[in-house]
Amino acid sequence: MKLSTILYLLLLFTSLFSQGPIVVRVPIEGTIDMGLPYYIERAIDEAENQNATAIIFDIDTFGGRVDAATQIKDAILDCKIPTIAFINRRAISAGALISLSCDSIFMTSGATIGAATAVDIEGKKASEKVISYMREEMASTAEANGRSRDIAIGMVDEEIEIPFYISTDADTIFAENIEGFKEGKLITLSTKYALLLGVANQELETIQEILTHLELTNAKIVEIAASWSENLVRFLTNPTVAPLLMTLGLLGLLFEVKSPGFGFPGAFGLLCLALFFGSHLLVGLADVFEMLLLITGIILILLEIFVIPGFGIAGIVGGALVIWSLFKMLVGDYPTPNDLKNAYYGLSFGVVVAFFAGIMLFKALTKSKLYQKIIPITSQKKDAGYSISKGYEKLIGNTGVAKTDLRPTGIVIIENEIYQAMSLGDYIEKESSIVVLGIDENQLTVKKT
Repeated sequence: MKLSTILYLLLLFTSLFSQGPIVVRVPIEGTIDMGLPYYIERAIDEAENQNATAIIFDIDTFGGRVDAATQIKDAILDCKIPTIAFINRRAISAGALISLSCDSIFMTSGATIGAATAVDIEGKKASEKVISYMREEMASTAEANGRSRDIAIGMVDEEIEIPFYISTDADTIFAENIEGFKEGKLITLSTKYALLLGVANQELETIQEILTHLELTNAKIVEIAASWSENLVRFLTNPTVAPLLMTLGLLGLLFEVKSPGFGFPGAFGLLCLALFFGSHLLVGLADVFEMLLLITGIILILLEIFVIPGFGIAGIVGGALVIWSLFKMLVGDYPTPNDLKNAYYGLSFGVVVAFFAGIMLFKALTKSKLYQKIIPITSQKKDAGYSISKGYEKLIGNTGVAKTDLRPTGIVIIENEIYQAMSLGDYIEKESSIVVLGIDENQLTVKKT
């Protein structure tokens, strides 16, 4: 067989069994939380491993955590294949940052993008430090993909004023046309103006229309869904679930300390704490400093319970450190008002549940037969044979010598034995002779003879 025939057959075989182009779809919907970046990074890695022609991020979000959005933005900018943001209705706040990081942006009719300013818990504009960071984050991301730096900054800072802007079709767009161009207003763009200002590339309604526009009609669409483990981490780091895990963990360990051996309460408590710490470490909400704060707080509380009598400064400081470290783990570095609200409510819920659960469990435990066997709580009456006396009654009437001055307490020697003694208010000098008059709480009462 000739070499040319062999090559022809190889090419024919390859063409019959080779795949067409692959386009990966990754949905970004709902709230952007700290569990989302790990899913996006995995999706990008899989798309690159499959030699995908492009990756489409199907976006419909009102935003969420800024720290999560910046991680996603970095992953998209580092992606080795073309990235496309398909704004399927809205990309607000953190969603706008993610969209700007993509190579191309396609929007459906009636879609919006923008309003990416950072605010505090009361919904007011955040500090200049945070705003400055977000301004440059948005601006540099827009610049990286050839989009307007000024428009990106106007989405973050309402103090920016844009008198006019030259559109993609060389028309001049004035502040009267776009409300966000005026001072005191944030820029949020509809599909029409996003196209005119060069923020978006095309108005398209479906992913199939995007493929047609890109001349990839024969491409295979592969959707990469979040795995069960990624969904589990996002659930465990939820600001409502996380404080409950910590509460159950501490309660489990507390009741394990109060019971003999090691059983279900301890195992359950350790499991809850492991889920809490592990999930927060994975998503980056907990760092070494916060873990040290938490551990220090727990140690101080344990010292207050088992070593230092009463409840004082160690317990108060320990409790404050635990609550502060938990709160920091729940809100992260750049919290939105919703993040702070969820953290406050979640932590308050956890503390209240721990308080009432502790009271109810303690009452139930103290009434159990097992607890009464370990720690008897019945009264010990004198007529039943119980006594705290050390047998000093037999010394009444005996004489001895004061080994120290009694003013009014001191040490005496009776029949070559040393006893703690107290005079009846009189000062008794050392080496004076004394006589025992009675017993007062295992202490001799004496007078000078």
